[in-house]
Amino acid sequence: MKIFDEIESEVQSYARSFPRVFHRAQGEFLYDEEGNEYLDFLAGAGTLNYGHNNPLFKLKLLEYIENDGISHGLDLHTRAKGEFLEAFNEKILKPRDMNYMVQFTGPTGTNSVEAALKLARNVTGRHNVIAFTNGFHGVSLGALATTGNSHHRGAAGIPLGGCTRVPFDGYLGEDIDTTGYLDKVLSDSSSGVDKPAAVIVETVQGEGGINAASMEWLKNLDKVCKKHNVLLIVDDIQAGCGRTGTFFSFEEAGIKPDIITLSKSLSGYGLPFAVVLISPELDHWKPGEHNGTFRGNNLAFVTAKAAIDHYWSNDHFAADVRRKGAYISRRLQEIVDKYGDGNFTCRGRGMFQGINCISGELAGAITHRAFKNGLIIETSGADDQVVKLLCPLVISDDNLKRGIDILEQAIHETCADNARIPEEIDYFDDERLIA
Repeated sequence: MKIFDEIESEVQSYARSFPRVFHRAQGEFLYDEEGNEYLDFLAGAGTLNYGHNNPLFKLKLLEYIENDGISHGLDLHTRAKGEFLEAFNEKILKPRDMNYMVQFTGPTGTNSVEAALKLARNVTGRHNVIAFTNGFHGVSLGALATTGNSHHRGAAGIPLGGCTRVPFDGYLGEDIDTTGYLDKVLSDSSSGVDKPAAVIVETVQGEGGINAASMEWLKNLDKVCKKHNVLLIVDDIQAGCGRTGTFFSFEEAGIKPDIITLSKSLSGYGLPFAVVLISPELDHWKPGEHNGTFRGNNLAFVTAKAAIDHYWSNDHFAADVRRKGAYISRRLQEIVDKYGDGNFTCRGRGMFQGINCISGELAGAITHRAFKNGLIIETSGADDQVVKLLCPLVISDDNLKRGIDILEQAIHETCADNARIPEEIDYFDDERLIA
């Protein structure tokens, strides 16, 4: 369709990697206008944990619309919102012994991050925020200041202040606990680092290259924050809602963040929806002090409740995610062992994993070849050097295997192609490329 070239902004990105006109989707599959079928290992960049057009949610949504349910309600009390809050409190918060107030923000992840940062600054009276290397928290100005990626930061057009960057877990090597560095600069009045209002962190850095923090590092970070009376914000926008094998990605560490941001798969259906979870003693907002027209997406409340009721009433779904995550780990490690020879490496946890391909050019060639063979999969990292698996959590075992098979074949063929070009094979071993 020429219309995309004629009037859509040049800012589009995914459409360049996957140049098709898509018009139908179900479960883990996307279909283009020619009827071609694609396994979706992108899943709305982690927004479709429960697959496309989940039939359980669809029925609830259609019933709600058919009965003239409220679609837009600002922050009015509605039945749909109340039922979501009941389900979230009873099946997500209480079983985890978590006590939080729920703030409905604008419908995107960056909206929730903006609200979290503003609240932390208002509560503490401090302006500085600690963020981490390779972190990604959104592209509105406040969230962008805490985002590390130079490509996104460069588009701001103004200096981005109010943030101090420190090394994420593993950034200085596996043997260095970077929370010790953070503790040191916060303890030293001459470090030049202003005492922050908050520390904001992703437990798995999705856009930053699937960098997964260890549970020990997260525990130490929590201790440092408590020691210095600094609020801990966990950005669980992409890693949350089950992606790592528990509803919240930090559960295994046993920590209780002061503030949590959620979005992406929260609605369960790909509908825009974001919240901030706030420790009750920090809920200092005055009425209307932070607002937004689209705080009340009641259609998203309906599908979010359906997702919680169906998948999170017990541990069966989470256990299945962990089982699939273990399979992904094994398969990716086998691929790395077969083709990597120390150059490819695995990273991530749960169903949030990837393969570091050293260079963005190589990773791009692999994902391009995979797309030709019916697999939609993206790259991430500072140089787009990590092939990133984000398939729906509900994917069948057969299709999970099929998708990784396509990825492995793409890696094999790309490595074989590179091996035939001497100047491009500095880090390849010819013997390893034999099928």
